This record gives sequence, structure tokens and C-alpha cells, in this order.
Amino acid sequence: MNIKGRKLTINRDKAKKFIFGTKDKQGFGKMTVVYALLICIGFVYLYPLLYMISRSFMPIDDLLDTSVDWIPSTLYVKNYIDAAKSMNFWKTFGQSVIIAGLPTLLNVVMCAIIGYGFARYNFKGKKLMLGILIFSFILPSQVTMMPNYVWYSDLKILNSLKAFIFPAALGQGLKSQIFILIFFNFFSQVPQALIEAAKIDGAGHFKSFMKIALPSAAPAILVVFLFSIVWYWNESYLTQLYVCGAVSKSDWSTLVVSLKNFADSYTSQASVSGNGMVSLNESIKMSGTMLSILPLLIMYFVLQRQFVESLDRTGITGE
Repeated sequence: MNIKGRKLTINRDKAKKFIFGTKDKQGFGKMTVVYALLICIGFVYLYPLLYMISRSFMPIDDLLDTSVDWIPSTLYVKNYIDAAKSMNFWKTFGQSVIIAGLPTLLNVVMCAIIGYGFARYNFKGKKLMLGILIFSFILPSQVTMMPNYVWYSDLKILNSLKAFIFPAALGQGLKSQIFILIFFNFFSQVPQALIEAAKIDGAGHFKSFMKIALPSAAPAILVVFLFSIVWYWNESYLTQLYVCGAVSKSDWSTLVVSLKNFADSYTSQASVSGNGMVSLNESIKMSGTMLSILPLLIMYFVLQRQFVESLDRTGITGE
């Protein structure tokens, strides 16, 4: 009985280690559950993208053929050509880069300066200002939309890129509050001894910031840059309201704004051009959507490794 009991205990321990693992090694059962959850969650996120890519390459015959589900019979690239003509892709792409890029650069610079000031200096009202900063982040943008519109109108910066550049230059860009907090959190971790040693060597406030704090903040800079450019790139309503013009139209536009007006622009382009453009269908719409997000996808794939490492170092892995 003792021998059988020991064997039973040993078998139970082996089964428990096999399923749950040990402190040094993950168990097979636990890893199976983790990977199953990751695959399911990943599928939820990837399914719309895969569906979009599949439909964007389908000719109209494949859309009408019920036997064609995911894999198109031919890679019909004319969908992308027609969608690019309708969106005036290269001009709109260049304007999108400017509209998203310039405020992003200002966001990075100003948020880094403000975050460093909060992290390194103590002054009266500091906690109150941080509280106002956090409150302004959770405040819905719809609350301040019309006051900002009236203010920009009084400043005569509506229907131009100035409506995005001026606020970003003053640390009030799109989602700048969270970027200030990211830099504040990062600069707070820089050893104060380094700043004091620089002061002993004769470095002033600006030189200490440029030579010591800023070079060590490369992960935070990359995170803020990517988040900011994605938010500016995907913002359609405020871009159309402040930059493109809600009442009187300006010469500025973005790919996302063009996508909102895609149906009308494509229909008018097809009726006027007479170059064989087919009527608007699901494949054309998916092609236009892919063109609007393609630059962001390329940027993410290029900077994916650095982005993940920067997220880990800045301490916002829960974002």
C-alpha cells in the first residue's frame, strides 16, 4: 500500500508539473490555455484586416460568385488604381504626412519640455496643475470643440494648418496630456545625481535637459511620436472641422477625410473620366480603406521591435 501510495503521489506531482509547470518552467496545460487565448484575441483583431485585404483584390465577378469566399480568383489591382485616382492619393498622402507630421514633432518637443519641468522642479501649485492636466485628458473633446472653434475663428487660423500647429506649439496638441505624463514619468526615473553633477560642471538648466535628460528619453520619444502621429492621422472630424473647413473648404485634406467622402468622389470621378472605372462596390471601398491605413501599417512593421521595447521601458505596457 505504501509503494502504491508513493507511486500515486509521484504520478500526481508529475501530472501537476506537466499541466501547471514549475517556478522555472511553464507547464504544457498552462501554455496551451495562454496560446489559445492569444490566438482567439489575435483573430478578433486580425479578422477585419484580413477580410479587408481579401475583398480589396476581388473583381466584381468574385463578389457575385458565392463559391468565392476568402481567396480571390485573380488579384484585381485595378481596384486600388481606381480608388487612388478617386482619392487623389499622392497629393492627399503628402498633405496627410504634413498635417500629422508637423504637429507631432511639436508635440514631442513641447511635451518633453513640459514633462521635464514637472519632473525636475518643485513649485507652488504643481500638484494642482497635474490634477488639471489629468482632468483635461479625461474631459471629452466634444465639450471643448465649439469653444475652440470660436477661439480659432477669432485668431483667424481656421481652414489652415495653423489650427493644429499653434496648439501643439503651446503644449495643447491632440492628446498632449497623456504625452506630458509619459515624459513626466520617464524623467522622474532619471537619477538626480546626474543633473547635480552636470550643474557642478557648469551646465545650466537647458544644457542639463539637452545633454543628459533628453538623450536618455529615446524610448519615451519614440512612443510619443508613434502615438501622436497615429492619432493625428486617424483624426477625421477635428481635421475636417479645423483644417479642411467645415463651412468654407480649404486646399488641405487627408486620406482619412477623403475616405469619408469616398462614395461621392468616386461616383463623380467614374461618371466624368470615362476610363473604364466600374460602379462603386465593396471591393473598391475596401481598397480605399486599405490605402488610408497602409502608411501606418508600413510604419508599424518597420518600427515594431523598437516600439514594443519602448513601451516596456516607459512603463505603459498596459496601454
